[in-house]
Amino acid sequence: MSKVSIIMGVYNAGDKTIIEKSILSIINQTYKDFEFIICDDGSTDNTLQYIKEIAVKDNRIKVIRNSKNIGLAYTLNKCIENSNSEYIARMDIDDYSRENRLQKQIEFLEKNPNYSLVGCNSFVFDKNGIFGEMKMPEIIEKENFLFNNPIIHPTVVVRKKDLKSVGGYNTSKECIRVADYDLWMRMFTKGYKMYNLQENLFEYRRESNNCLKRKYKYRINEAKIRYKNYKNLHLLPIGYIYMIKPLIIGLIPYKIWRLLFINEL
Repeated sequence: MSKVSIIMGVYNAGDKTIIEKSILSIINQTYKDFEFIICDDGSTDNTLQYIKEIAVKDNRIKVIRNSKNIGLAYTLNKCIENSNSEYIARMDIDDYSRENRLQKQIEFLEKNPNYSLVGCNSFVFDKNGIFGEMKMPEIIEKENFLFNNPIIHPTVVVRKKDLKSVGGYNTSKECIRVADYDLWMRMFTKGYKMYNLQENLFEYRRESNNCLKRKYKYRINEAKIRYKNYKNLHLLPIGYIYMIKPLIIGLIPYKIWRLLFINEL
């Protein structure tokens, strides 16, 4: 049994160089007691082949596959069900973890058993390099869920028992693109405490196409998810104002957003 399972869902990642660099950023962590579960969500390009080529070099990597493209929430739940560890850590195929990320996050959870989840701050980059950073609130309060998602999804390490106690990721259509936001709010509603290390232990990719491909219907769904969870968190009526935030952000061109750098799109 490993201490932590890093879970990653991938679909048509495409660029072998990016895939390899992302996976190696986990393999080369200073913290070594982990298993790395990568689930290919029915890719139709060479993604699965690239991952398998890397996996044969490290027996901590476990590759599984969906027979067809089902979606990230389902894929991550499948990874969790296949895990054998105390902690679950997230990672995405086009981002990079600094080498001491897991070490610092596991140390925090070991020293603070009253916390269920720990994330961190992050640099933000695109094809031109690092252009900003995401500074997240340190101790998460319910008001932090109003304007932005206060936790960067792929930076998370969470106690598996707490994650599973709320049913894991919601796989319904309304949670597409916001399954993590929904999950954190559901966990917070149940009384689980969350924290962000105030260090940039991660590099988070934001390209223009990442913003453009987020269809407006997903923003409408986010507004619905906000309403549902704000109600459970007793954040209404003030929450009504923030429900329309994703709809407004969806109208801002990427070039303007990049200059302003709004944390959460």
